Amino acid sequence: MEQKLSEADGALLLKLARQSIQNQLAGRQDKDGSLESDLPENLKTKNRGTFVSLHKKGDLRGCIGNIKPVKTMAQGVLENARHAAFNDSRFQALSQQELDETIIEVSILTVPQEIEYSDYNDLISKLRPGVDGVMIKKSYQSATFLPQVWEQLAEPEQFLSHLCMKAGLSPEEWKSGNLCVSVYQVQSFEE
Repeated sequence: MEQKLSEADGALLLKLARQSIQNQLAGRQDKDGSLESDLPENLKTKNRGTFVSLHKKGDLRGCIGNIKPVKTMAQGVLENARHAAFNDSRFQALSQQELDETIIEVSILTVPQEIEYSDYNDLISKLRPGVDGVMIKKSYQSATFLPQVWEQLAEPEQFLSHLCMKAGLSPEEWKSGNLCVSVYQVQSFEE
């Protein structure tokens, strides 16, 4: 697993996410670059996958991210915070009032590792509930669940069925053995 971030780094990423959303609400997206300038170098230079999740009164209010490390942590958090607040197709754009009632969670991902499995029992035996985020892919259809989703879908069979449906596949597709399955871990920080 990649080197863990400190609690101070996590607090800075959470602050960055909230300020990015606030800037968008105030029409000051051009200020995002200055938000990065005071961050430690490891957050501005190291590429990692990032997700930003928004929760309001315990319910998901938006969640957007990048699995692969295509941006620096700071850039990923800036962009994914705005996308989670305003571009998650499952929800209306976040209002200022809602932001005041919203808890932000930032997840920093390890690089996904494909797992080889022989059948669905072997696949289940290789998953670590509560630890692994899981990404599935078949042809052009793909989906992922962060490890935090295990809290709602604790049984591997249920977890995989819902993940298949999220990808637009049959809920039983994971039993076919025709999926590319990768796992990753996260370090998450929440306000």
